[in-house]
Amino acid sequence: MQFSIRGQQIEVTDALRDYVDKKLSRLEKYFDAPPTSEGYVTLGVVRGLHTVEVTIPLAGVTLRAEDRSDDMYASIDAVVDKLERQIRKHKTKLNRKFRQEGSLKTLFVEGAPSSVAVEEQDYDDLEVVRNKRFTLKPMDVEEAILQMNMVGHNFFVFSNIDTSEVSVVYKRNDGKYGLIEQD
Repeated sequence: MQFSIRGQQIEVTDALRDYVDKKLSRLEKYFDAPPTSEGYVTLGVVRGLHTVEVTIPLAGVTLRAEDRSDDMYASIDAVVDKLERQIRKHKTKLNRKFRQEGSLKTLFVEGAPSSVAVEEQDYDDLEVVRNKRFTLKPMDVEEAILQMNMVGHNFFVFSNIDTSEVSVVYKRNDGKYGLIEQD
């Protein structure tokens, strides 16, 4: 599996690059054949915290994990752990839903580490505990951000007055805002 490693406000040293490659190579045991797509790793320092973001686009699913801590190596370890949990989660879902051959199930290896049995129980208990309905008010992005901050949430769904589409604004970990729109 190939990864494009880049740094934001940090120089990616050979030692960091080797550590990232070594840790992410642990993920290869979950695949029948190494994915042909290239993964993306971003290492950075934001407000004194070392951040690691990893995105791995696969057929039918995109794996993405992010972690921030005081230590870059600890962040890398945490991101790899999160990615392993995501892979196990998708593998469990696929095994449960797609029993036929030729499906996405063939993306992941059947044999997995012994810790998977414990983790799989967590994903069988997925249930919606609250259902909420509301009317989308047409508004611009700035008004949506103000509404989100007023209700104290970290995201807000609204009807974008500029595009007449449903959009979502969200508060990022760096304190800035993001906008999700439909294609």
